[in-house]
Amino acid sequence: LDSVDVRLIGGHTFEDSELKFGLSVTGTVNKTDILRNNGALAGDILVLTKPLGSGILTTALKGGRIGVDELKEAVSWMTTLNNQSARTALRAGIHACTDVTGFGLLGHAFNMVRDTGTDFVIDLKEVPFMDRVHEMADKGMIPEGAYRNLNFLRGHLLMENDIPEDDLLLVCDPQTSGGLLLAMEEPGLQEFTAKGIFTKVIGRVVEGKGRLLLR
Repeated sequence: LDSVDVRLIGGHTFEDSELKFGLSVTGTVNKTDILRNNGALAGDILVLTKPLGSGILTTALKGGRIGVDELKEAVSWMTTLNNQSARTALRAGIHACTDVTGFGLLGHAFNMVRDTGTDFVIDLKEVPFMDRVHEMADKGMIPEGAYRNLNFLRGHLLMENDIPEDDLLLVCDPQTSGGLLLAMEEPGLQEFTAKGIFTKVIGRVVEGKGRLLLR
């Protein structure tokens, strides 16, 4: 908390078999520092700042398919703050931004593109995943939230060709402390590279009708 100048005030505790953490956030922000989730422009690239898979891997841990040691990569990403990526995004001149959390990559991408004059074209082969995510998904370690996310999105997806259901569930996997999804001009990537921040280009923005185009 200190690293991002946040103060924890008050709270309460309870006992349970699983760790739970909840909070409400109160604060102010300079209007020039607001990163909005709308505003993507045709010609932008779509960039992800963390690999996916935390939901599947934590489900695999609960299911006894992997041990705690095998969750280290996921824990490392989940405990990596997005503050540096967000600050860099401001300097890079991004047009739209959201964090990828409970609605999965596709759910949050749809929130960015819906009711706009653009479509998001996402290349599923370019989407990054943590180690063992595909293996655990093949073994059925997919959280219920991924199925709910996909069912909600079905009427808003256009597919260039037949895409297996499991591949769609992977990009609907709910994330804990997921990365940022950015719509930006390609030259802005240099700002992230200079800071050593993980980035992966997963698609582009085109003129359209507020849809997700998958290929």
